[in-house]
Amino acid sequence: MKTYIKMLKQVIIVRSDLKLSKGKLSAQVAHAAISAAEISKFKKQWLAEGQKKVVVKCECLDDLLEIYERSKTLSIATSLIQDAGLTEIPPGTITCVGIGPDEEQKIDKITKNLKLL
Repeated sequence: MKTYIKMLKQVIIVRSDLKLSKGKLSAQVAHAAISAAEISKFKKQWLAEGQKKVVVKCECLDDLLEIYERSKTLSIATSLIQDAGLTEIPPGTITCVGIGPDEEQKIDKITKNLKLL
């Protein structure tokens, strides 16, 4: 009997229209990765497997919100990140979304057409 092993990953989607500095962008991606992982039912397995993650981009807020809603519809752990506004952008600016960790095939239904950052 074959055993099905779930391949897990996490995807972080960032808005390319914000033109954030590398440092700010890195911090936002980290927020999304941690926030989504903390609520994932696959967190323990994903941590043991090496924490596969991919960072991709979308063009604008509307695209990001659509991705966020689609991932929630599929019951994937999802985190919407809003900046505190202390440095480069206004308070409450939505910067990125963290999706997963979850099954790779499930996440790919949402993110497969997005370009790497």
